[in-house]
Amino acid sequence: MKYFNGGWLIRKGYTAKFAANIYTAKIEERKLTLYAPFTVIRNPGMTLDGGLLTIEVTSPRPDIITVRLVNFKKSTEHDPKFELAETNPPVSITEDEEGYTFTSGRTSLRVAKGDALDFTYTYDGTFLTRSAFRSKAVVTDPEGTLHVGDQFELGVGEKIYGLGERFTNFVKNGQSVDITNQDGGTGTEQAYKNVPFYVSSRGYGLFVNSSDMVSFEIGSEKVSRVEVSVPGQELTYSVIGGGTPKEVLKRYTDLTGKPPIPPAWSFGLWLSTSFTTDYDEDTVNSFVDGMAERDIPLSVFHFDSRWMRELEWCNFEWDPEKFPHPEQMLKGLHERGLKVCVWINPYVGQKSPLFDEGAKKGYFIKELDGDPWQWDMWQAGMAIIDFTNPEATEWYKSKLAALMDQGVDCFKTDFGERIPTKGVRYFDGSDPAKMHNYYTLLYNRAVYEVMAAKRGKDEALVFARSATVGSQKYPVHWGGDSSSDYPSMAESLRAGLSFGMSGFGFWSHDISGFEDQASPDIYKRWTQFGLLSSHSRYHGSSQYKVPWLYGQEAVEVSRTFTKLKMRLMPYLFDQARVTHETGLPMMRAMELEFPEDPTCEVLDTQYMLGSDLLVAPIFSETGKVRFYVPATGGTAPWINVLTGEQYAPGRWYTQTYDYLTLPLLARPGAAILVGGHDDSPEYDYADGAVVHLFAPSDGDYSVNVPRADAPGEHETISVHVTDGVATTSKPGIAAVVHKAGDTTSFSI
Repeated sequence: MKYFNGGWLIRKGYTAKFAANIYTAKIEERKLTLYAPFTVIRNPGMTLDGGLLTIEVTSPRPDIITVRLVNFKKSTEHDPKFELAETNPPVSITEDEEGYTFTSGRTSLRVAKGDALDFTYTYDGTFLTRSAFRSKAVVTDPEGTLHVGDQFELGVGEKIYGLGERFTNFVKNGQSVDITNQDGGTGTEQAYKNVPFYVSSRGYGLFVNSSDMVSFEIGSEKVSRVEVSVPGQELTYSVIGGGTPKEVLKRYTDLTGKPPIPPAWSFGLWLSTSFTTDYDEDTVNSFVDGMAERDIPLSVFHFDSRWMRELEWCNFEWDPEKFPHPEQMLKGLHERGLKVCVWINPYVGQKSPLFDEGAKKGYFIKELDGDPWQWDMWQAGMAIIDFTNPEATEWYKSKLAALMDQGVDCFKTDFGERIPTKGVRYFDGSDPAKMHNYYTLLYNRAVYEVMAAKRGKDEALVFARSATVGSQKYPVHWGGDSSSDYPSMAESLRAGLSFGMSGFGFWSHDISGFEDQASPDIYKRWTQFGLLSSHSRYHGSSQYKVPWLYGQEAVEVSRTFTKLKMRLMPYLFDQARVTHETGLPMMRAMELEFPEDPTCEVLDTQYMLGSDLLVAPIFSETGKVRFYVPATGGTAPWINVLTGEQYAPGRWYTQTYDYLTLPLLARPGAAILVGGHDDSPEYDYADGAVVHLFAPSDGDYSVNVPRADAPGEHETISVHVTDGVATTSKPGIAAVVHKAGDTTSFSI
């Protein structure tokens, strides 16, 4: 929210009061409470007819300092609240002549006494950020709505990342960001997955604990400040110290939740019917047969919206004309080794047989007069499930459980963004404005819980579009409605990298784009990118996305990269464990993995797939790509695992690739376990496996051999390298050394 008029004035229609200094304070065992009036009080008479901010400083976990700014104390009983894993760590609170110091772990807040407000944050004594003059404010906008805000110093060269899955520039400096989930496609500033958390290149994070529409001005009003504001009488935020972006993400996900490991089968190729295409059981079988005939391993078949009758979304009933025997059909797909996903959303059209039942029992979000809230923006007369009503949630779950009894394995949880904010009421009395973003958490959690109950936690996952804080606990998420062109492919990657910098570990996108007609060229290039993502799905709107419709070469590209991903499963599934344990995303921004390399600060057209593989998708019909090879503190080269070509670190390269190759580079010293099977993501990862060591030094290495049938469990084997020859500690697992200087072409 912009409310300044230049450096000193306030915009017309706005009023603003700023905390001037700390007048008094109260020190308790674990809390520091500060009282900051809006004017410097110099005599008792100045305590009259004024106001102040009550500022509470606490710590929910080590290295996290939480600040709560309160104007008027109001009840928050009906505010949706994010689930936070608080541990009440030991803290130190001291006072001296010049101020107060609050320390949690290695992170400290220093609050100055005197006539000037100054909050300074440090980590291990190193400066992180400061909130000082005219920063903590109470602002009234032209509509009369009160907001509480704060500002933080944006240092020279400092860059801000995250704030959810954003399709705008990867570096958020200069942007105005409102945290409000919207269904706007991938080509606008709107986003499906808004998260009020950012990571700074200075090695700290800022998390605003509010499900309301938090507003961020990142050097976009006060150019040397990040400005944060939220409607209402209070603002609560946490400064998270860490020293590096990785450590910040670990601490943030310690607080808000780690993602579980998705089942191994989910990392295989998903094929969709597409959205508005006409299809039936014969169509489905022809697609499955076609993939098998062309030797393209398929793991999941997805039925999009038209498995149900039109105008009845959602009724959770198979269209009897297209799918007269769904149980038999699903059984046949399972016998072919496939999992089955179906499309759902949290809406019920008026024509659906479920509408009258839901309305009668009060299972929908209501208007103030008690009638179901309805509109026509999607399905005619549709209502929205009220997930704050436990009975409504169980009713919704029962419909999904019945589908799972038929043979459905998982659900694509579409929508959840167009949730009304005014003129409605929820079963539990929640504030509708604060439920808008929070709704997706309740929706996806309910669906995830159904699968965990029916199949077990190790088999549960959703394929979700909307998200908020904590939604990372219910993976997987995909990027939404992209267009079938290179700019949209690039904006999808930017969004995924921002999403990963916001605490989310697993992410996908519509291979070849959702809208429009994909050209054979974009289909093949996006296939490379899609199958080098954590999760991989062909999907579109009005166009089938089976490879053979795009030419024989598209079939070969699909087969090649699907099988490559299957061989990489031992590495990928172990990286999924790392994501679960640390909160670090599988698809990592270069800045996250290489914060010490300044060139990596702005890179958003390449990424690390796990810790050891660099991927640079190709965004050009010419096949030309410009990519950067990070400095790694030595001269050992990065090696392309598809071609054997070697690249000196710390340099840019421009090269041209055919459709069967792209920059897929192994980090110097990486030991990557490659599986012996390429027909499925689920197999014995030790069977026929080979450890590939890239430009290693002589010495000892370790490699984890995960278990596909037991997510998180693994055996660690050792690998010893002497004079360029490697041996492993486990019989049956070979090792191959790819030496620096040896540019012989090879393929893993």
